[in-house]
Amino acid sequence: MPKQQFKNMNLHKKTLIMIDKINTVIEEYINEGYVLTLRQLYYQLVSRNIIPNEPTEYNRICNIVKDGRIAGVIDWSAIEDRTRIPFLLYYVNGISDAINDTIEQYRLNRQEGQHNYIEVFIEKDAISGIAKRITSKYHIHLITNRGYSSTTAVYDVYNRFSKAEARNQCCHILYLGDHDPSGLDMLRDLSERLHEFGVFPKIHPIALTKTQINKYNLPPNPTKKADPRSTKYIEEHGQTCWEVDALRPDILEDIIDTSIKKLIDHDLFNSIIQKETLDKAKLATIINKI
Repeated sequence: MPKQQFKNMNLHKKTLIMIDKINTVIEEYINEGYVLTLRQLYYQLVSRNIIPNEPTEYNRICNIVKDGRIAGVIDWSAIEDRTRIPFLLYYVNGISDAINDTIEQYRLNRQEGQHNYIEVFIEKDAISGIAKRITSKYHIHLITNRGYSSTTAVYDVYNRFSKAEARNQCCHILYLGDHDPSGLDMLRDLSERLHEFGVFPKIHPIALTKTQINKYNLPPNPTKKADPRSTKYIEEHGQTCWEVDALRPDILEDIIDTSIKKLIDHDLFNSIIQKETLDKAKLATIINKI
């Protein structure tokens, strides 16, 4: 794994022990093809009873990871920041490269002809990398709200859903968010604002649910009383809330994948995948003619 040292650091013995535990978690997920955010790494350490679920512990882990990476003992590529992504215009090194890229990226509309039109909404960008693996496979829109949806975003949803309804499709939203005052209230807000535009999709809150919280024994957080929606939440759910980031990445993937599978025609989906494969083979023969 790529580790690069930028500074000689005299790390404390306790820090080195924690780094070993961090690397164990990181290596486990790298082997499964995942890249974690710091928040996800933190929750994995909490769920394994390595550290308590406290704000001071999160800050401590952030500092340990930072020092470990700079010291060359934690893989730089194992942790990602999904909010600061650099942009560079696409380019190739020649015609063969361009054709190979086309073959790799080539796909048909995998939802063509489906009775149900599906979009996946997530409350926070921290789980977008995980959700994207599934939504990309099925060719389904993934919308990252980063809180409450903007008017522009809701209008864009309205346009997509209106086109789907014109194709006689039934519209569905699969929603994933925190089990806290704002996370649950966003469902109400999204539904009401879409209704204002005259679209009435079926909204499925697939995570985070109380059943999942109990099943996976997720670490709790105190409800923020400064949130104006906290009074109603506390009346219904008590003083505790939970973050969707605390779910293991593989479990999150399975939740999304299972929810999508319940709504699509698998024979139709698989027939489009087969046509893609045949089309890619045809494209590959072009390279041999260059």
